[in-house]
Amino acid sequence: MSRFFVWFTLTVFLFLSPFIGAVTLHVADIFNFSSLHSQIFFELRLPRVMFALFAGAILSISGLLFQTLFRNALMTPYTLGISSGAVLGAGIAIKLGLGTLIFGISAINIFGFLGAILTLFLLLYLNLFIKNAKSESFLLLGIALSLFYTSALMIIFYLGSAIQNDMLIRFTMGSLSIIGWQNPLFIGLITSVLVIVVYLYRFELQLLATSDESAKLKGLHSKKVTYLLLLISSFAVGGVVSISGPIGFVGLITPHIISMLYPSSISSRVLKTALFGALFLVFCDTIARLLSSQNDLPIGIVTALIGGPFFIYLIIRKKE
Repeated sequence: MSRFFVWFTLTVFLFLSPFIGAVTLHVADIFNFSSLHSQIFFELRLPRVMFALFAGAILSISGLLFQTLFRNALMTPYTLGISSGAVLGAGIAIKLGLGTLIFGISAINIFGFLGAILTLFLLLYLNLFIKNAKSESFLLLGIALSLFYTSALMIIFYLGSAIQNDMLIRFTMGSLSIIGWQNPLFIGLITSVLVIVVYLYRFELQLLATSDESAKLKGLHSKKVTYLLLLISSFAVGGVVSISGPIGFVGLITPHIISMLYPSSISSRVLKTALFGALFLVFCDTIARLLSSQNDLPIGIVTALIGGPFFIYLIIRKKE
């Protein structure tokens, strides 16, 4: 696979994406600031593209962290139950019929974010009761919480009305449909913090990729660094999921694609993974709008359609 072809294709879609949708826009129209086309471009399309960039970067770099820290190629940013907590929080807000709560922020977003953050603190609290706790303990607790949240969500489905269930189903499918710059700026700030922290710890991450024992021999406090990176990435993922809903496969396949394109050390792939994930999600969102010009096709469906077969191809290629 040609690196140039991959990066060139994704970059082309990045520049084309704001002009594609139910209403076709032209460059000459968007700078007429009193026109409807200009409002669509600057209030709908451009914020959406920026949000997709930041969300893709968070999911991909978090996927790299999880796969490296747990030394498992099938790990995703949702493994610790952060996504399930956010979905359950959103489900509670939908069931209660809450609308906008504060500063124009939707109750679904607020409850979703609180669900993700409470899950994070619950993981930390429960981990205190485990003697000689390791990162694997975090993983098992996250899986257990995910199963519990899924059961609780099924109760909400059972008790909810048809309209409420439809809203919840759409949320679980993932969506990048936003209005204005509030959400992109919020996620952009979180993305900056996550990328900076992971980049600063890139050499420690390289040591942890081998084993905790080898990292300790190098003088690294492996448990402290592992928990720090997991907490920051989980906080960032919770922020994304609370707004967009869960978006699958981005955090799973992006680290594998970058490792195939750049078979070098993990420390040198951090920024490449973040950039590729950002462009890949914009690419998927553009395809979603091309396939359905009237109603937005849920982004989670598109990432699964593209990511599933491609991940099978990666598995076969590595096996060979």
